[in-house]
Amino acid sequence: MKNILFAASECAPYAKSGGLGDIISSLPKALNDKKHRVTVMLPLYEQIKESEVFNAMVEVAEYNTTVVWRNKQMRLFKYVKDGITYLFVDNKYYFGRDNLYGYFDDAERFIYFSNAIMDYLNETDEVYDVLHCHDWQMGSLVASAKILKPQPFKIVYTIHNIHYQGWFNTDDYDNLIELDRIHFDGFLFNGQMNLMKAAIFHADVVTTVSETYANEILSPFFGEGLENLLYSRYDDLYGVRNGLDTQSYDPNRDRSITARYRTSRKSKMRNKLALQHEYGFEVSEDIPMYGLVTRLIEQKGIDLIMRIFEEFMDTHPEAQFVMVGNGEEQYEDYFRMLESKYPDRVRATIGFSEDLARKIYASSDFFLMPSLFEPCGLGQLIAIRYLTLPIVRETGGLRDTVTPFNEFDMSGNGFSFANYNAHDFLNVLNYSYDVFYDDAAMKALFVNMKSSKLGWDTSADQYIKIYE
Repeated sequence: MKNILFAASECAPYAKSGGLGDIISSLPKALNDKKHRVTVMLPLYEQIKESEVFNAMVEVAEYNTTVVWRNKQMRLFKYVKDGITYLFVDNKYYFGRDNLYGYFDDAERFIYFSNAIMDYLNETDEVYDVLHCHDWQMGSLVASAKILKPQPFKIVYTIHNIHYQGWFNTDDYDNLIELDRIHFDGFLFNGQMNLMKAAIFHADVVTTVSETYANEILSPFFGEGLENLLYSRYDDLYGVRNGLDTQSYDPNRDRSITARYRTSRKSKMRNKLALQHEYGFEVSEDIPMYGLVTRLIEQKGIDLIMRIFEEFMDTHPEAQFVMVGNGEEQYEDYFRMLESKYPDRVRATIGFSEDLARKIYASSDFFLMPSLFEPCGLGQLIAIRYLTLPIVRETGGLRDTVTPFNEFDMSGNGFSFANYNAHDFLNVLNYSYDVFYDDAAMKALFVNMKSSKLGWDTSADQYIKIYE
């Protein structure tokens, strides 16, 4: 049995901005199911303090945590649920804000959080075997723990998305990092301080969230400048595919959807009929519905959708499209335009609603993920769990989890295309439309989705081997 400390900037359901929050929620549960002890350390954001969970927490310690010359009080709160211990670092100055990220002092905020974890590790009687840190926000913690050695644990660092590296001015090293200047080179990258670089440089093992992405980030396009450093750590770099919390995402128990179901396509269809009625669409099981739940940013392949989707809708006058998401203004405006052009077939909800997202997963026949890059992706896993066929580009975890339909042997659990090309995407959309009206093919695809392995069991075993 290992005693593992997770350090991360978010965790569902307490605070979440994306897939990282889902993983920090579900992977500890999977490890706990395999009889390992897991503690998760998180910032105590204002939204958590305003929730019912805060009332169930117990204050267990208080420290004066420094960031070089700044001396800020830190209160540590403990909460235990489902066998996982959660430790929340409370400081109103750094975390008493409306959002998780996006502030001018984000470097200082998360270096403070890292220093608070170091204070805890120096003071606690708990002895950990593994410190598992996640994304750029924990970069200074990886370096400090490796150099100062508060405990004799090993350090695992996971890259969830190499695009976000934690770039800051070199002056911030002296202003924020409590390490001797001799260690500055471990943080320096292209004339700036880079917290992800510091983590990759100092960790005992580096992992990322799918096997394909682990190979992709060794190349210049996907490596975002860090490919040479990663290649130098080649023997210590592992790709472990993210799993899905199949209890949280369970169409048979999901209270957000109209009709709960397990494996029946007929029961699933009731959700589509209800959404069609709600949106004023033509109500029919025989009309294919395409869904999209995403952040509206370049990474998600929105440019491909903008290039060809009107052509697809014009040549398939029955097709329906529903989406929810927000992001860059140009993309939001496009989907507003699409809704106004096809008011009886398109509904675009700009913003985000977890309940609506789940309705779209349950109601759609097809789910779009034409990503430029995708370290792992959870959308395609949720779609398969809800028996909705994913249409993806073959990159990162999308390639590892979606097997394209083969009409000759009826294998596959979705549709895919290889090149980041709008008309390759259009071709697979057209193909999916034709397959929708092939009862034998759809029946086979449903069987294949049902047998897809989506959970954490295999991936948790891989992490345990890495910890060993």
